Amino acid sequence: MSVKKVMDQFSIKGCVSIVTGGGQGLGKQMAIALAEAGSNIVITSRRVETALVTQKIIELEGVRCSVIQADVRLENDVLRMVDSILQEFGKIDILFNNAGVWRGDDAEKVTTEDWREVIDVNLTGPFIVSREVGKIMLQQGKGSIVNIASMSGIIVNTPQNQCAYNASKGGLIMLTKSMAAEWAKRGVRVNAICPGYMRTEMSEDRYLQNDPAIQRWFDMTPMGRSGTADELKGIAVFLASDASSFVTGSTFLIDGGYTAW
Repeated sequence: MSVKKVMDQFSIKGCVSIVTGGGQGLGKQMAIALAEAGSNIVITSRRVETALVTQKIIELEGVRCSVIQADVRLENDVLRMVDSILQEFGKIDILFNNAGVWRGDDAEKVTTEDWREVIDVNLTGPFIVSREVGKIMLQQGKGSIVNIASMSGIIVNTPQNQCAYNASKGGLIMLTKSMAAEWAKRGVRVNAICPGYMRTEMSEDRYLQNDPAIQRWFDMTPMGRSGTADELKGIAVFLASDASSFVTGSTFLIDGGYTAW
């Protein structure tokens, strides 16, 4: 049996990758990384305007990129998305469940509406998409699913209170392990990336307003700063590719050392 040279193991040339919520933020950079490694890309988003801009950037890598409007919470949208991808590409090799929302408040003030939105987008959505895409991957006998969880699924953040977000990401980590265990012998790997504090569109207002929480985050992070979206590109390609062929059910903390203290 021949063994690929190490850099060849990171190639995903000719693969088809889905990145939910891939139009901006962390998803955008991970989609670009997958394209740089040779994969064709499908970006799904509830609002496609930013995704269409990202599409043009990705196509500069010489790969195909499609944009599909879909809400991961809606089963019919997900079924339509999968059918569209199969009609266009004929297969699905890689899935990044990246779409997510954040709502924060003291637990006694969290509305049921906000709770349901966070759980539906951050946990139920990835389940529905993984279930439907997983069926295709299981038929193929191979696939890699990567869930974008958070260090908030492992620790309770301070000073902001965000019980719904923490619960959704903790659930996503356990969903990762559960699906990984079920599908390991059938060729489908499932892993999770758990970012720490990252400066993205979702958090930009805090930085612009000099939110005092920002300095506290820095003080509690050994590296003394936030991460940037492009710092997830390497781990994204690793988990998508054959470089991680013996990795499943794992969670990867990318947090500047935050959880080490």
